[in-house]
Amino acid sequence: MNLPNKLTLFRVILIPFFLVFLLTDFAGASSKYIALAIFALASFTDFLDGKIARSRNLVTNFGKFMDPIADKLLVSSAFIAFVQMGLLPAWIVIILIAREFIISGFRLVASDAGIVLAASWWGKFKTAFQMIMCILLIININNCVMDVIEMVFVYISLALALISLADYLIKNRKVISDM
Repeated sequence: MNLPNKLTLFRVILIPFFLVFLLTDFAGASSKYIALAIFALASFTDFLDGKIARSRNLVTNFGKFMDPIADKLLVSSAFIAFVQMGLLPAWIVIILIAREFIISGFRLVASDAGIVLAASWWGKFKTAFQMIMCILLIININNCVMDVIEMVFVYISLALALISLADYLIKNRKVISDM
């Protein structure tokens, strides 16, 4: 197993540890900062595994399959935990996760037809805003200014999820028309 694939598996292994520290006081007042560090490390492995795989020509079928699953598991776990913590409304999380299922299903159908669908810039912006949103919600500084900043990132993330979904479907409508 090559290094990028090991980083992908490491990201999946980090998820339960992230959730334990996020959802409990296992380490007292330090729990949320440990959760933040784990989330940041896991997010960084996402960037790193792709960069290494492309630069060293280590792209594998396992990586193509598992990398997006690892990303969705990490972010979806955080979103669901935020609902439990009262930091995000469930309807927003349902939309964000539904978008991921739709794109994944769409990619699967395209793959069966021999078509590779690349991520768009809208999707990359969506991911960046979601990561920042998650970091802000993990830190969860309770004051008026931070509450507004958190909600701005939540709604920008939601808007970018919907825009990137529409962009993705429109750009790849041929896959739908061939169904």
